[in-house]
Amino acid sequence: MIFSRGWLPGLTACLLSCSPLLTSASSSHKQQCKAIPGTPVWPSPASWKRLNESLAGRLLQPPPPGAVCHPGQPTYDAGECPNLLADWSKLDYHHTNPVSTYWNNWSNDTCLPYPGYPCSGQGYPLFVVNATTARHVQLGVRFAKKHNIRLVVKNTGHDFIGRSSAPNSLSIWVHSLKDWKYHGEGFRPKRCKTTLPGTYLTAGSGSQMWDIYTRLDEMNQTIVGGGGKTVALGGYLTGGGHSLLSPYYGMAADHVVEIEAVTPSGEVITANSCQNQDLFWAILGGGGSTFAIPTLFTLKTHPTPSLSHLNILIITPLPNTSSIIFPLQAYITSQFPSLSTSGLSGYAFLLPPSTPFPLFPNITNGIGGFFMSCVVLQSSPSSFPQDILSLWDPVLSHINTTFPLSANNFTILTIPTSYPSFLAYFAAHHDTTPAGTNILPGGRLLDAPALTRNLTALSETYSSLSRGPQPASSIIAAHLVSGPGVHTHPNRFKTSLLPSWRTSYLHVAIIGGIALTGVVFGESFPPLNETAKSEAYARVLGKDEIIKQLAPDTGAYMNEASPIEEKGWQQKLWGENYDRLKRIKRTVDPTDVFWCTPCVGNERWKQVGDRLCRV
Repeated sequence: MIFSRGWLPGLTACLLSCSPLLTSASSSHKQQCKAIPGTPVWPSPASWKRLNESLAGRLLQPPPPGAVCHPGQPTYDAGECPNLLADWSKLDYHHTNPVSTYWNNWSNDTCLPYPGYPCSGQGYPLFVVNATTARHVQLGVRFAKKHNIRLVVKNTGHDFIGRSSAPNSLSIWVHSLKDWKYHGEGFRPKRCKTTLPGTYLTAGSGSQMWDIYTRLDEMNQTIVGGGGKTVALGGYLTGGGHSLLSPYYGMAADHVVEIEAVTPSGEVITANSCQNQDLFWAILGGGGSTFAIPTLFTLKTHPTPSLSHLNILIITPLPNTSSIIFPLQAYITSQFPSLSTSGLSGYAFLLPPSTPFPLFPNITNGIGGFFMSCVVLQSSPSSFPQDILSLWDPVLSHINTTFPLSANNFTILTIPTSYPSFLAYFAAHHDTTPAGTNILPGGRLLDAPALTRNLTALSETYSSLSRGPQPASSIIAAHLVSGPGVHTHPNRFKTSLLPSWRTSYLHVAIIGGIALTGVVFGESFPPLNETAKSEAYARVLGKDEIIKQLAPDTGAYMNEASPIEEKGWQQKLWGENYDRLKRIKRTVDPTDVFWCTPCVGNERWKQVGDRLCRV
């Protein structure tokens, strides 16, 4: 295997040096913690060898990816290092590596490919099952359960909250689970008596959005899916999955009719509305790496729509315009519930004065105002562009008559485009978020009362959120990704998704900046700087609290929420569903084979140094 370090030398080195906590751990403490190298219950080299043989050689012992740039590391390669440095900010590199994730802090910055930084494997899994079948997943889970080893699951590494990597762990890498079957004349879930009408797709949990959209487009179909090429089904669907198409068709999880998964006991099971119903409900919205490892999903597809797209900008280069910009932003976002009901969806960015904006590099002092990329589904090719412009006409008319735009050098730009299919739109507008940085996400859902009840309070909230240590950290993303399709979907009670999605319109997210390479989500901070990390944590908590004042009872989208387990985090991520989810977790995983944070039922364990121990 290309990533193997060699069996016995690597194991011997690991047994001697993998855990600095080993020498000070008491025997009673060891019994209350997951196994680590050097403890009596850690598997012998012969046990690992037998596991590898049962997997037909698919057990990997990967080096830290940044090691190629560090002299003294076994995989140091001076010729390869420049290529890695060029690829480190690209998503494609990290999703093809068995242990690397998109953001450095989730491997504790233990081996960055930069001169002068330390390099070790301490932040990464020790072994990886490179799974291509459910049987491979099953063997890995059973081995981890038998030997009390910490288990993690990695798909592509597109994980904002850090569940895809952990020290002293065995990782199940599901990236290569890419089975595919299209059902063009209905689908009958196993043990169900009824064939569901429509078109369906059965795909492996490692299947990525670009591949799915491309293959389905050949049949004039698409799915409710993610906005990034490298987003894969597994983590996306277990988190619920919002989409540009959600306001029309519902959340992605609403479309799943059957799941194949490996349970914590190592069984391969089928879950749907006719068997394993509790597990089916829990997986769809309850989060990944918690209840089971899904290997296959069957979900409903839709005829691919034609889309009218509009880039709309209302901006000014003048710096002293706070008294106009924040009320302007409040008014526009107050119109989002009615715009969503009329068929609009999209991604907006609220720019405080003097925000650096790469689309206008000649404006050196930055801009302020509002920017949105939005769509409506075309009723016919001839409806473009009036179908989308007409939605904005009353909003822009009100802005022109209410706000002193001309006196403050505001420009309004509307740039419409038509796309014949969802794939055509996606090819031009997919997420290009850069990787290889340290980030902490944050945000919250906002419902109609939060957006329309008190525009003064909404304006003051945007003003408060804009006060950051630098302008780029003050941008707010307002994702209009919920609406009638989410609120009324017939399957809305069949998933464990946070219930407030069914009444909310906006997913408001903290943004670290906008670059030519894409949007930087979350608060960023430099590596190996505990002070800067603590400050970033404080900023995320502070901004989350400001947004919460608008909608105290809504909560946050779990896949993009703050990973900080502040008081009430369980209700913030799952609301009234949490108690039932926790009961299911205790039933299917009584010994906590799966553990992650922030995840359902994780209260019995805590990471101490590089080891997972019982509280």
